[in-house]
Amino acid sequence: PVWGASAVSHPVVVVLHVSANTVDQTRHEKEKHFLTADGKEESFSSLMDPPSLELSVVVPSYNEELRLPVMMDEAMEYLEKRQKENPSFTYEVIVVDDGSKDKTTEVAMKYTKKYGAQKVRVLTLVKNRGKGGAVRMGTLSCRGRFILMADADGATKFADIEKVEEGLESIDEKPDNMAISCGSRAHLEKESVAQRSLFRTFLMYGFHFLVWFFCVRGIKDTQCGFKLFTREAALKTFSSLHVERWAFDVELLFIAQCFEIPVVEVAVNWTEIEGSKLVPFWSWLQMGRDLVLIRLRYLTGAWRLESERKTQ
Repeated sequence: PVWGASAVSHPVVVVLHVSANTVDQTRHEKEKHFLTADGKEESFSSLMDPPSLELSVVVPSYNEELRLPVMMDEAMEYLEKRQKENPSFTYEVIVVDDGSKDKTTEVAMKYTKKYGAQKVRVLTLVKNRGKGGAVRMGTLSCRGRFILMADADGATKFADIEKVEEGLESIDEKPDNMAISCGSRAHLEKESVAQRSLFRTFLMYGFHFLVWFFCVRGIKDTQCGFKLFTREAALKTFSSLHVERWAFDVELLFIAQCFEIPVVEVAVNWTEIEGSKLVPFWSWLQMGRDLVLIRLRYLTGAWRLESERKTQ
């Protein structure tokens, strides 16, 4: 629906503006550097610089010392094999430790020591920002022409990157080389509904309706953590991102639609992994609230789209 700002009463507009915190884009000094295999500090690159690699993989991780090795072993095996078959294929993986309380950074650093810091870098955030904040900080440090966002739990088979790459290639018109390919679990919905409680199914459909009603049209699964961006699309969308927690995917796609960046949805394999941190009821409520606020804050001008904001 298209609403004018006049449809929202003045006191509500004031509250929306006052409560619309701007995202802290500044980096703590410790977040500007990564450690090499031999323990030396080097500075991260910037998304605003020209690309120097083919692919960057950003892995947001919070207390993932147990699940991260399974995902990283699978990802590195695939990436190394692909590079061996095609030496011109270059890549990096940036593991973003989102203020973990466990040994996520130490576990991730083992891969830097094994493969070198040109291939695996660890960005340790000083405090927990939320998944959206972690993905944004990692993305802003990327060197790749293409940027893949992939969850640390390994729920999506890493080889399915080829499916989202094909999705990206299928987009003929890429304005300013901007395009996004989203992994999707929508084809698995009937099966998952059969295994869910009635209450959780009701929450899921309620969330889907809010996504459609307030924000994003034409995308069935906004929340799958497997998305591929061209570098130009990543810069345009992440420069305007405000939401740092669970609903950040929806805002990213909302921003993409506002800028008329083409988005394609591609079916990927997905497995429920034990240890999911999404506490169903409260997180659904929080995401529902965030969706309403996303729409209203853009509508009232509390949040504005910026083509390129200072991101470092």
